[in-house]
Amino acid sequence: MKNKLSFQNKVWVATGIIALVTIVLLLLKVTISVFLLVLAGTLIAIFFRGLSNLIQRKTKWKEGLCVAISIIGTLLIVAGLFWLIGAKMQEQMAELMETLPKTIDNAKEKLNSSSIGEKIADTLFSKDSMDKAQAFAGEFFQSTFGVFGDVYVILFIGIFFTISPNTYTKGMVALIPPRGQEKADQVIDKLGEQLLNWLKGKLFSMFIVFVLTAIGLAIIGIPLWLVLAILAGLISFIPNFGPLIAFIPALLVALMQSPQTAALVAGLYILIQFIESNFITTLVQKKLLNMPPALIIIAQLIMGLLTGAWGLVLATPIIVIVIVLVQELYLKNRD
Repeated sequence: MKNKLSFQNKVWVATGIIALVTIVLLLLKVTISVFLLVLAGTLIAIFFRGLSNLIQRKTKWKEGLCVAISIIGTLLIVAGLFWLIGAKMQEQMAELMETLPKTIDNAKEKLNSSSIGEKIADTLFSKDSMDKAQAFAGEFFQSTFGVFGDVYVILFIGIFFTISPNTYTKGMVALIPPRGQEKADQVIDKLGEQLLNWLKGKLFSMFIVFVLTAIGLAIIGIPLWLVLAILAGLISFIPNFGPLIAFIPALLVALMQSPQTAALVAGLYILIQFIESNFITTLVQKKLLNMPPALIIIAQLIMGLLTGAWGLVLATPIIVIVIVLVQELYLKNRD
């Protein structure tokens, strides 16, 4: 009887440990998702603050006025751009969604013209592959509060952080023992500086990608050039995987015209990626930390699998934060 009770106790202990580990892992996953939203809001605040400081340096106006101009002005510019090109974008997006099924069928037909292409088409477009891709996409693009809910949370976190950043930074520093508070202030300032430099470089790179893509697609004669160019510019925020994601719809649209047009579009995207990687990124990296490309890819894969699309988007600023923390808290303190 004693042995039996002892065995039952062991079972209950093991069950309790498993349940505790499961709960901790689930809480950790939710916490990471919330952390990513807070990080995205922080990047918004860094952008607003950087723009505000630029306005203040040029005009010598009061800080509060410059902050208000940076927030309201940015929101008005974004709203104005959507209003000016929104109708055209909506028309082209509707056309893109209408033509995509025909484009996929056209691609399958062209692949089926050869034995190798037929095997590729059977693999890519089989029901099992499509079901797996749909299930992965549904899990990958799920968000904490829904897409619009996430955007709402990020925007308001960014605005609150922008209006009174000292309230939050001083609150964080106050949690640290007094002897480490000066160092904490230095680390926070360094993080803000590096994230601002990274953000300025990334926005510049995105703008160049948009302009080059728009000009190239317009010259080639792609009918949906505006939507595809905006898509290429926005998705280039994601290093490594962004250009590939943006290339797929452009290639499908080009295939509707001819294989020659598709080849031109492929060449254009490869050329733009070459320019962006070897010239724009090289220019930007002079003001940034040295971030090994392989480390960024590893972080993207890990964060993408753990948290989905937000992890893939924000993997690079997470690497920036980790590198700064390691440098400031470990490497500079070594004997």
